Amino acid sequence: MILVLVAAFLILLFAGIPIAYILGLVALLGISQLNSISLITVVQKMFTGLNSFTLLAVPLFVLAANIMNRAKISEKLIQFCNGIVGRFPGGLAYANVLVSMLFAGISGSSQADTAGIGSILIPAMEEEGYSQETSVGVTAASSTIGIVIPPSIPMVVYSSVAGASIGALFLGGVVPGILIGLGQMFVIFMGNKKYHYPKQNPMSFKDFLKLAIKCLPPVLTPVIIIGGVIGGLCTATESAAIACIYAIILGVFVFKNLSLKDVKPLLYDTLRTSATSLFALATANALGQLLSYYNVSTSVQQMFATYFPYKWQFLLALIGFYLFLGTFMDAIPAMILFVPVLMPVATAFGITPVQLGLIIVITLAVGQVTPPYGLCLLIAGRISGMSVQKSFKAVIPYIMVSVVVVVLIAFLPDIAFALPKLIKPEWF
Repeated sequence: MILVLVAAFLILLFAGIPIAYILGLVALLGISQLNSISLITVVQKMFTGLNSFTLLAVPLFVLAANIMNRAKISEKLIQFCNGIVGRFPGGLAYANVLVSMLFAGISGSSQADTAGIGSILIPAMEEEGYSQETSVGVTAASSTIGIVIPPSIPMVVYSSVAGASIGALFLGGVVPGILIGLGQMFVIFMGNKKYHYPKQNPMSFKDFLKLAIKCLPPVLTPVIIIGGVIGGLCTATESAAIACIYAIILGVFVFKNLSLKDVKPLLYDTLRTSATSLFALATANALGQLLSYYNVSTSVQQMFATYFPYKWQFLLALIGFYLFLGTFMDAIPAMILFVPVLMPVATAFGITPVQLGLIIVITLAVGQVTPPYGLCLLIAGRISGMSVQKSFKAVIPYIMVSVVVVVLIAFLPDIAFALPKLIKPEWF
């Protein structure tokens, strides 16, 4: 029966069916073959999979990002970053990465980053003389930082699945996210030697100071979110709600470009984006129940224990496994299905839930730009009108940066844990 389910999964995948529907259909097919189990189990597991206060943070972080985009706050952040690095050759490309790092601290979503920032920066970079490949490659790759630097929606989901401290995960994602951003800037620096990217006229100090003062409130958003969680003042869900309220205040009273007419499209975009992720989470939970009936988790654990008996082998296999999963599956179902399976093996090797979570989240971030799933790659390519094949070729150098960083975190975890140990040593 397992072979039949795998075949059904692959057929539906290659037929172009969305992954969330595939997971649900396979779960329905598998459970229908179990005489002792009612089909109502599928619906029950889908419901219970979403019945979590922690998961309420997902639509709230999406809403906060949409408010920031709708209020054109992301445009101010782009101008601010451009004022810092625009004077250098390749300045707009550097600004692209820098603004993604800042926006990551607001949205927690890579797709929101690509759609909001890419719609502005990709046409601007092409108009300034950058190639389509560079414009799309930098934008798509830098947006993956959105789920590494906190707050991060996949980290919220992982925390719910693995029982790991969300505060420790948030703090642990800061240094890897910065390293990925700096590594991508280094790729741009090396590319500049070959392609001689354009630079902009430097902004006067007076103009930059005015812009910096304007941009200070949105830049403080991640400080408010993470500070509340770390300080124990609020949960991740409550901090997401605070982020929404703060974004509304900025849009209505500070930047004054958010009005009642924006409420309907804001809620529509938020519900559409959130429903996609949460429906995938629900169907993945139903499929996970099916896999438990067939003892797949035990088989996978035995496979890892047999073929990867050493810690370094397990870590490399883990990274390779999630790189593969990320090519055709969203981060959320990939974690729901396999984190419970891999957690006991990782624990046996002395890998903490926080380290495991960071490795998985960073690796799955790469999946955002690897076809055929790669949503960030598809969004960036669509904005530029470039094919998936060309878009993927352009993003490969930046992907390698993330791979190097995740290997470093796997074998030298103190790199990621330096900041958490400094701020909250009792967590480690």
